[in-house]
Amino acid sequence: MGGRCIRKARAFGASVGLFLEGRRVPMRTFYFDIQDGVPSRDRRGLEFPLTSLAIEHSKELARRLRDDPRRKDPALSVVVLNEDGAEVHREPVYPDPPTLGMTFEKIG
Repeated sequence: MGGRCIRKARAFGASVGLFLEGRRVPMRTFYFDIQDGVPSRDRRGLEFPLTSLAIEHSKELARRLRDDPRRKDPALSVVVLNEDGAEVHREPVYPDPPTLGMTFEKIG
C-alpha cells in the first residue's frame, strides 16, 4: 500500500516522507535482490520511510514470484538490502510448509 504511493510520488520528482509525532522521517533506499543461488541484483532500488514497509514490499514480490508458473526453484528468495548494502530481511518465495509441534510416537 505505502510503496504504491511512494512510487507515484517519485515519478513526479516529489520528496515524500512520513511524519511521526510531528517529525519528518527521511526516505531511505532499499534494494530487492532475487536470489536462487546466483543473485539477480536490484540496481535502482525503491524508497521507503520505514524498513517495515520495505519488508512488506518484499512479501508482495515473493507472492508475485510464487504465482509465476515459470519460477519453481524452492531456494528462491527476495533479499532486502539497505543503502549500506546490509541485508535487513530475507523473504522465501516458497516458505517451508508448517510442521506440527507434536509427534505420534508411543511414549514408553
